[in-house]
Amino acid sequence: MDTLQNMRVFVRVVEAGSFTGAAQSLSSTTGAMSRAVSELEAHLRTRLLNRSTRRLALTTAGERYLARCQQILADVGTAEEEASCAHERPSGALRMHSFASIGQHYVLPAISRYRAQYPEVTVELTLSQRMPDLFEGSADVAVIGASTLPNSDLVSLPLGTTFSILCASPAYVRTHGAPQKPADLAHHECLILHTPAFPPHDWVLDGPNGSEMMEVNGPVHVNIAESLIVAIREGMGIGMVPLYAAISGLRDGTLVRVLPEYTLQKMNVYALYPSRKFIDAKTRTWVEFLRTHLPKVIARDEALLAEVGQMAIDATVPAGASDAGESS
Repeated sequence: MDTLQNMRVFVRVVEAGSFTGAAQSLSSTTGAMSRAVSELEAHLRTRLLNRSTRRLALTTAGERYLARCQQILADVGTAEEEASCAHERPSGALRMHSFASIGQHYVLPAISRYRAQYPEVTVELTLSQRMPDLFEGSADVAVIGASTLPNSDLVSLPLGTTFSILCASPAYVRTHGAPQKPADLAHHECLILHTPAFPPHDWVLDGPNGSEMMEVNGPVHVNIAESLIVAIREGMGIGMVPLYAAISGLRDGTLVRVLPEYTLQKMNVYALYPSRKFIDAKTRTWVEFLRTHLPKVIARDEALLAEVGQMAIDATVPAGASDAGESS
């Protein structure tokens, strides 16, 4: 028995004053209306309507039940309207998951700009180093970094590609020197960053000679890039830092890039969500915003890296060298 539908029929019969009137308004038959009310009475084991050949009258129980049915049906209508609007107007809580460093450097600034456009959306962001189970309903969208994605039923949207670089502190380089080739890393303290995306001890350096793999170990292991940067700034060794996390330190001089011809851990950034079907407005607009916003931010970081690299080169040129070259 469809209790909710039978409640609708009961209310319509009372409002119409007859089974025939209710049947006409619902494009049904008088018999179907009568059966629906009888089923409801049998289910409740209570008479709701006193019937005669000329009129219908509510019983005392029917009057109370009618009021409850009208309230329940109004609530159902409101719920359906709100759910339908969720597909039209971005509003409500958007639950997001992100890997910690990507979340701090890419997702949080993007949230600020997104909410300037959609202020009715509130955000619940969880930062961690694990992949969430989106099918459990713990989040609407995840933003992660990985070289590739395993097969799954999740919808994945590529947002751009970034990479890591090797960094040390100026004090470390002054004391220990800088490696000139990947093999020199064997003679340096290497700080280890554990992430879900890559083996922590295998550094694959892409550079002038193609890919070169170094197996490294060191005295300090961390699982968050920002913690690694603290260890590097303290002069503990050389660390592999995601570009987005390294830019600020390179610009203010607290980090220096070593082996600048090399990059490591090329990484794709993805937005993941459970389904393309019936995606609500806040999730749809957030994913669309990321698709246009994040590639620009990644390109900006690469331009800043080139700018910082040129500044480092310029700083090594003795004053007047250019003039001397021109005069000769």
